[in-house]
Amino acid sequence: MMDDLDLAFEEDPERGRHRRGRATAKNTKKKKRKKRRRGRTFLALFLVLALLGMLGFVGWYGLDRIEGFFTTPDYNSSGTGDVTIRVNPDETATDIANTLYRAGVVKSAKAFVNAANLNPRSRNIEPGVYKLRKQMRAADALAVLLDTKNKLVTKITLPEGRTALAAYQLLAKETSIKAEDFAALAKDPVKLGVPSFWFKRTDGKPITNPPSIEGFLFPATYEFNPGTTAEQILRSMVNQFLQVATEIKFVERVQAERGGISPYEALITASLAQAEAGVPEDIGKIARVAYNRVYKKDMPLQFDVTVNYWLELTGKPGKTSGQMTESDLHNPNNPYNTHDVRGLPPTPINNPGRVALEGAMAPPTGDWVYFVAIDQQGHSAFATTLAEHDRNRQKACQNGVLNC
Repeated sequence: MMDDLDLAFEEDPERGRHRRGRATAKNTKKKKRKKRRRGRTFLALFLVLALLGMLGFVGWYGLDRIEGFFTTPDYNSSGTGDVTIRVNPDETATDIANTLYRAGVVKSAKAFVNAANLNPRSRNIEPGVYKLRKQMRAADALAVLLDTKNKLVTKITLPEGRTALAAYQLLAKETSIKAEDFAALAKDPVKLGVPSFWFKRTDGKPITNPPSIEGFLFPATYEFNPGTTAEQILRSMVNQFLQVATEIKFVERVQAERGGISPYEALITASLAQAEAGVPEDIGKIARVAYNRVYKKDMPLQFDVTVNYWLELTGKPGKTSGQMTESDLHNPNNPYNTHDVRGLPPTPINNPGRVALEGAMAPPTGDWVYFVAIDQQGHSAFATTLAEHDRNRQKACQNGVLNC
């Protein structure tokens, strides 16, 4: 039998064990709650870090795009590599900016437009082809376009009095186009822009078939962009002739003032005077001599320059007057023989300049039918009689101009 003391003693251990069991369960729950809290903390930290990383990537990758909403994208260098762009006539700053952007020259079209708006000279950008760099500051690209030295052009100067054949050779030398290509295109002057009314004569002589381009390739300095074709080059020269002829009212004044001769005949006369004159101030007087001989006196022109023109057409070297033989001067097979055949030659014999056109259009008044160069500078003396002409020739001999 157990007494009360024993019972009390026996109950305490049981209760003690029971409380420890409950305490263990509570501790386990607490540990689980702590683990769950730590897990949530790690997850939250991971999400924060992931978000920060994503924001950093977006900032690294898209900052330039984001800045684009607030600033104008522009390169910060003078560029690298080479690129060519073409500025067409009448293009605006925006048109040019878009061309530059597409070519990779500027970072944004807006940057170039802004630079152009800040520079009043931007309105002076000339049409043409320019060499620039890629990835340039917009202001630097504008500076390149404003300097005409950066234009990629072929500059060709055709001097006064050059024949069409000589012009083809000059053009071939300065371009990659063969002289034969120019000559082939020139067989149809009307297609190149010469109005058909030019090929009319009132002196009874026929127009050559096909008509000649000679006389219509105006002597001047031309600038051609890369890739310009032979047809475009010849058209430019014809257009320049027509422009000058219009400016001086060549057709109108010849028809009104030259006694019924055609503009084409006046053009032929201009080419003769251009070839014969040693100095510009004598051109008009020589044109007057030609008119007097052909239309007033019914005399042959007797111009040696027409002989040289035929020699060039037939592939032979030219000669001075002193070198010409009787067979040269009186060749019956030469359609440009003006020593025996009266009247003007079949076509112009070169491409005369503005002074020669003006001299043939409005020559000074005079009855001269002779002229001869009398000094080493090329000045000519003019005469109305053969006796006066002979005296002028003696002066030329004394000055060493003629071999007498």
